Amino acid sequence: MLVVALAASLLAGCDAVDTTDADGAAPDGRAASPLRNTDGTAPGLAPLAGDADLAAARKVIGALEVKGRGPRTGYDREKFGYAWMDTADGVPYARNGCDTRNDLLGRDGQDVEFRSGSDCVIVSMTLRDPYTGKDIAWKKREATAVQIDHVVPLSYSWQLGAARWNEDKRERLANDPLNLLPVDGPTNSGKGDSGPASWLPPNRGIRCAYAVRFAQVALRYEMPVTAPDRQVMLRQCGAR
Repeated sequence: MLVVALAASLLAGCDAVDTTDADGAAPDGRAASPLRNTDGTAPGLAPLAGDADLAAARKVIGALEVKGRGPRTGYDREKFGYAWMDTADGVPYARNGCDTRNDLLGRDGQDVEFRSGSDCVIVSMTLRDPYTGKDIAWKKREATAVQIDHVVPLSYSWQLGAARWNEDKRERLANDPLNLLPVDGPTNSGKGDSGPASWLPPNRGIRCAYAVRFAQVALRYEMPVTAPDRQVMLRQCGAR
């Protein structure tokens, strides 16, 4: 229980200076500080800057346990439930009548347009991609131009303990908005199942925020990371 309580306090962002509004959103409305958006329901991933925020970020990352990455043997995407299921109880948006992918597009997209007769299926939007910093004018007919990234990849989680989880917990990880970001498709494809020691967003300005979000997910699911991953994550937030 002590570990869970510590993780909860760290996820809350400690005493960092708040540069966002009450919902955690940045002034432009497109991105939220991960230190304020601890349930993943506010959009995007805002950069972290300033001594207080960086210190809070390092405290979150420093709470992670470390362990070697196990084998990928037995991994299958279907062991985390079918893609974008609406029935992963215990996470925001569950059972709201809309699949997880459309929930996330709606959360992060601007100028969203829905399919005629639907308040769920998004057919066009503009996305400020946190990984590249560019705006993407997205249409459903070019669906793969925007992909939903699992910040902590499912295969990575499998190798760091999810192979021993029950099905419900794996389904929560796969559909938890804290672990999900709509991003540039080709950039996401290049990430694969890498941890932070092997892959970081090209947009250097959000690398600390990305490290914090990776850590928040791992802490929520009581999952370790590799020692090189934690070292790289700390370095993104000013550790020497």
